[in-house]
Parts: sequence; C-alpha cells; structure tokens
Amino acid sequence: MEILNRGEKILVIQTAFLGDAILTLPLIRKLKDSFPDGVIDVLTIPQSKQIFENSPYVNDLILYDKRRDKSLKAFFRVVKEIRNRKYTRLYSPHRSFRSSLIALMSGIQFRSGFDKAVMSFVYNYRAEYNNAVHEVQRNLRLIGFDEKDDSWKIFPEFVIEEKVLVKIKSFLPSSEKKVICLAPGSVWYTKRYPRFDEVIKKLIEDNYFVILIGGSEDVSLCESLSEGYVETDLISLAGKLTVVESVALLMNCDALISNDSAPVHMAMATDTPVVDVYCSTIPDFGFYPYSRFSSVVSYDGLECKPCGIHGHKSCPIKTFDCGHLLDPDIIIHEMERLLIQKQKSN
Repeated sequence: MEILNRGEKILVIQTAFLGDAILTLPLIRKLKDSFPDGVIDVLTIPQSKQIFENSPYVNDLILYDKRRDKSLKAFFRVVKEIRNRKYTRLYSPHRSFRSSLIALMSGIQFRSGFDKAVMSFVYNYRAEYNNAVHEVQRNLRLIGFDEKDDSWKIFPEFVIEEKVLVKIKSFLPSSEKKVICLAPGSVWYTKRYPRFDEVIKKLIEDNYFVILIGGSEDVSLCESLSEGYVETDLISLAGKLTVVESVALLMNCDALISNDSAPVHMAMATDTPVVDVYCSTIPDFGFYPYSRFSSVVSYDGLECKPCGIHGHKSCPIKTFDCGHLLDPDIIIHEMERLLIQKQKSN
C-alpha cells in the first residue's frame, strides 16, 4: 500500500450498529498509516460516538441521529456541514441509500465505496464486497489493502483514561475468583442464546464470578438472569457502563461469553479470551473474532440455518432449535480451553 504524506482531509461514513463501528477502526488505522499528515473525521450515530472518540486515529466527529430525526432538515444539515469542512477523500463502509446520497452530495472529489452499495455509481472507486471474507477485510478493500496473508487481522484500538480503569476495578471481586463477563443481549431475538441461565448456573457452581454486561435495552434481561444470586457470585452492570467502560471491564476480566454482537469485538481489542455464541447467524458472514484466544460455538446441521444475516425478531419457523439445541456444556468447555491456552502462553 502506497504511503502518501499529503495533508488530506478524510471523511469515513459509518452509521451502522455498534459492532460495525468497532470493525471500522482497523480501516481508520490503515488510513492514518497511508496519510500520516491527514485529518480523519467520522460521520456516525450518537450510539457509536464513544467508539470513534476514543480512537487514537480519529480527529473529529459529525453526529447524525438518523434513527430519531429522519427529517430532510436533519439530512441537509449533515450534508451542509460536510461540504463546509471541504474534505478531499471519502470512504464509506456503509452501503445504504442514505450513505450513498450523502457521498453524492458531499462535494468530495474522491469517493470510495462498495460495488454492492445502493447507488454504487456515486463512488469513483468501487471495492468488491465479498461475502466470503471477514468484515475487516472487506473494509480494508476500500483503500486497496493487500490481503494475501493475515496482515488484515488488525485489532481495534481504544484510548482508556486512568479514571475509567479505577472505576472499573471497584466492580471487581476482592476474592481470587476468575471473572467471567457474559453479554446475553442482542438487538435481534434469534441471536440471543436462550440457555444463558444454565451457563450462569454452571459458572457459579464452578466458583467463577460472573458479570453481566449490556446496554440499557438489556437491563431487564440481565436482571431476570441475576435473580436469586448474591453479589459475591454475580452482578449485573447492564445499562451502567459506557462503551469505553465496557472495554475497560473486559481488559480486567478473564474471559467473555457473548452472543454474536458488539462485545465480541470489544474483547478482541483487549486480547481477552472470548467465546462467540452463534444461534441463527453463522461465522461465514464475516463477523467472527480473530484474536489469539477466541472461539465460536454453534449448533449446525439445521436446514433453516442461517435464516438471515442480522437475525429476526422471532424464529421464522417457531422452533428456535439453533439456540435451544446448543448445549451449555460446550460453551463452558470452550471458555475453559481458552483460559488454559492463555495461561500456557504467559
């Protein structure tokens, strides 16, 4: 990849889910490598603000609350701000109609997007969107990155302030128990493993300390899973931590067990062992963890699986076998295997 020293002004458009935002960070890092004197800003949604605010490679943000304010006024406000900043390059991992329309109206001369983006003709550099590779690989194609080997496996980076680490340590047990974080939530019902209550029970029986994590939308789920347990065995921090605080927590725990969702990518950033639990989706969609101590578990062999790239609000055939038939013991076994593997590597 050619290294250029020009002082480019670069805009990256990423207004998708939190996990997608995290997986955009390797692209931003390589952009900084290519344009070390350049300015890199990101157009994103408020929910992903902290992801990019705490990246060492991002200069500034343009926030677009597209989910709450869908008005034309809000759209044109964003376009006007982009045009006023006079960017020289635009990269859009996001493939939606709205992102392409923003790119078209941005006034930016160089625009890079995917060939499968809606209105892909607005981009004067179109990268192949390959469903068969990891999302990070796909994003790096926007800058012509050579992915012949594993050099694409770039990990997301966050700047964590000391005061955040101090706060997180106050939640950790004073005992010598190993700390296991568990993220049971997801936007999609069919991505939520339905037997996490059994996993929690087994973890506590095996003398692990369990911390439940998630956003405000996961509070009720985590509260129901924590019923009947004392604080010396389990606590729920769902809805109580910011994104960066969640990353800091993962830095200080022994392992994470999570659905196919954003916490998996946070754990990758911290090199924390992570077991990624797949229900209706599959790793082949390109969102699996690729850190040293990571594993995926899934109940395969079902004709109905996968039933969609994002999952569904309910099981389309009303059985949810992809979740119910996955044995909790398999998840525990994988977690313990990763703990042993990391211990041997130290």
